[in-house]
Amino acid sequence: MDSTPHGAAVTAAGFAVKGPRGWAFRNIGLNAAPGSLIVVQGPSGSGRTCLLLALTGRMKSAEGTAEVGGLPLPKKRAAVRSVTALAHVPGVAELDPALTVGEHLRERALLQGRFGGSLRALLRPRHERRAEARALVDAALTAAGLDLESLPKGIRTSVRDLERLEALRLSVALALIGGPRLLAVDDTDLKLSDDERAGAWAMLRGLAAAGTTVLAVCSEPPQDGEGVVLVRTGGRREPDVPKDAPGDSPTTTDAAAGTVDGSNGNSEGSGGSENPADTAATTADAASKTSDAPTAPKTGEGPATSQHDNQDRTDDEEGAADALAEAGRA
Repeated sequence: MDSTPHGAAVTAAGFAVKGPRGWAFRNIGLNAAPGSLIVVQGPSGSGRTCLLLALTGRMKSAEGTAEVGGLPLPKKRAAVRSVTALAHVPGVAELDPALTVGEHLRERALLQGRFGGSLRALLRPRHERRAEARALVDAALTAAGLDLESLPKGIRTSVRDLERLEALRLSVALALIGGPRLLAVDDTDLKLSDDERAGAWAMLRGLAAAGTTVLAVCSEPPQDGEGVVLVRTGGRREPDVPKDAPGDSPTTTDAAAGTVDGSNGNSEGSGGSENPADTAATTADAASKTSDAPTAPKTGEGPATSQHDNQDRTDDEEGAADALAEAGRA
């Protein structure tokens, strides 16, 4: 879009957000050039949305460093918010099902005209301001691939009557009206068919190719990963191993998203030991030779290990939920 001459470069190292009951995510690193498509992949509850909000200045980080368009986080959160926009974020940037498509567009254009420009722009004749607003809306709809004529009632179609992909396109169009340098989209592939998912990724790739940096949260990344900067959240923690156990102790981490090179989309994982099951199994065999107790089960089979993994997963999900709640109250 003309209002977005270039996207924002995004970098992070050791980036983390903590909620009242634990970490939402930890140890996130990435390096994405302007106009990149950054894909955040992970299971629900792994801190994906928290990472999206933190990188757009809506949530304060607790560890590490990050920059968006040269603006450091969390020091310049307000400035980062001014150059970023959210789309399709539950509880933060949602469509109102009671409103029509036209009402959403008019409201967003009005807000952009009132608060997104200079005082001189507000003093221009009304017909000039209306013409500029129409141009912004038309450009945003085109970039998002939303054809109003194809909707059941055109611009008067209620949001509740939109298909999921159409609703996603409308959310993206509303965010693009402000001309952001970074567009952040949550739940990109939620409940979409294969064809709809392909359409959504094609839309986001087109936006990135046009110059806007795109940050998209998903459960599954696009099949064609060319040019994608992939970040993963929700790495499984390693089991505790006694100090006298043979072999090196595994490293405990809260996220499996290592440093990502934006030039080729390849990631270097920063998780822990690659074979925690083998380590735990060796420890169990050693213990069985020196006691009359039954042999300990392998990792993932015994009740103690399952409880440990479930507790770690619960702690991560609670940390992410608490961080989101804090962002909603801010």
